[in-house]
Amino acid sequence: MEGTSRRTFLRRTVATSLAIPLSASFGPFAVIASRPKSRVAQVVRPGLLGGKGFAAAARIPASSLVPLVEEAVRAATGISDIQTAWMTLVRPKDVIGIKVNALAGPGLSTRPALADAIAQSLQKAGVPAGNIILWDRSSAELKRAGYPLSTAKDRVRCFGSDSLPLPYERTPEAAGSIGSCFATLVSRYCTALINIPILKDHDLSGVSLGMKNFYGAIHNPNKYHDNCCDPFIADLSTHPHLRGKLRLVVVDGLAGQYHGGPSLKPQWGFPFEGLLAGADPVAVDRIGALIIEEQRKAHKMKSLAEDGRPPRFIATAARLGLGTDQPDEIEWKKI
Repeated sequence: MEGTSRRTFLRRTVATSLAIPLSASFGPFAVIASRPKSRVAQVVRPGLLGGKGFAAAARIPASSLVPLVEEAVRAATGISDIQTAWMTLVRPKDVIGIKVNALAGPGLSTRPALADAIAQSLQKAGVPAGNIILWDRSSAELKRAGYPLSTAKDRVRCFGSDSLPLPYERTPEAAGSIGSCFATLVSRYCTALINIPILKDHDLSGVSLGMKNFYGAIHNPNKYHDNCCDPFIADLSTHPHLRGKLRLVVVDGLAGQYHGGPSLKPQWGFPFEGLLAGADPVAVDRIGALIIEEQRKAHKMKSLAEDGRPPRFIATAARLGLGTDQPDEIEWKKI
């Protein structure tokens, strides 16, 4: 590669390989029409971390998480055969972007082993490895969080949006109060998205779960943190690049954090030892927020609303028709 910088080489390689076609404190519940219940699967394996929290979560191999992932997918879809369950969500020809969250670095980022386990399960269901991309906004952040970068088109790929020749679209697109340039990964390349955030609280939005994880899909997320990020998180999620491609949310709850987020604060961590999964992003965020609130209460902390940061964007998203935040319209399936 003499005469060619490493970054230039990476951009060219990536471009070439991508040529493959519940509680009231959260704010008022949205008033929505009657609909079938949204299923949120909670799959927990007690003792998985041995009570050790973040350090233990980082050591779990992908092979140990594949059964947990597959149980979550079966429970979320209501289909016992894992291949059939996956094929109700994606197709082998899809280019599937698995959106992780690597912002907080080691400890409080989506665990690489979980992303790998989802990729392994998808391949067992018939999705070619080269059609699966693990991604976030920055290759450097991914590497810092423990992800091995890869752009080989015959393997599961892993890289940041910034590694592409055109990381973001040149022209902003509107979605309610949002005006942003979207990552070309979601606008041009990926035909289906699986969102795997971390179970954690956030010092401005109250919680940072599935919907907020898509702040990593736009060029200017720093502009959208006022008023507890409401209505910005919800508005962003209405855009067709996200709403039209999102197939499943799988929350990494191996070890979560109920205070001090979005950065790692181990003193407020807890070993949840499981996953949340569902196709309704609003319902998944509602259940995740409730779990965080329960942890805060158990540790004699103020509720998120009392702390001045209620995750009101969840109710806003429900009013926008993105899903339901109504407890009696959510089937919270605990396994």
